[in-house]
Amino acid sequence: MDLTVVDEGGAQFVEGAPDQRLMESVHDVDRVLEACFSGGVSGALLHATNLTAAFFDLSSGEAGAILQKLRNYWIRLAVVCPPGSVSFSSRFGELVDEERRGKHFGVFEARHDAVEWLRRTSDAAPV
Repeated sequence: MDLTVVDEGGAQFVEGAPDQRLMESVHDVDRVLEACFSGGVSGALLHATNLTAAFFDLSSGEAGAILQKLRNYWIRLAVVCPPGSVSFSSRFGELVDEERRGKHFGVFEARHDAVEWLRRTSDAAPV
């Protein structure tokens, strides 16, 4: 799994390569946690291509399991989904709308918006 520690304009996080699949199953979230812990960061930026299609279908349970595990360790997750890159289930769209008010999970059309959110929410978790 190719995760890089990034320090961009005051936001520190691990980021998956935008053209690479990083997760094949829910258990791969442990690699994200390891990268965050070893890098001393409390945020992760993943691209839609880093995740499985099941992540975006709430009925699969994959998103819930991954988000809960990250939340347990105070790791914030920003996912970059350019328009047309994936299709959300209607329930996943509802989850995104609910989480928009929080500091743990966000979905963004552009990377710069995800980085800005990670910067703004950096006080949400102890490192």
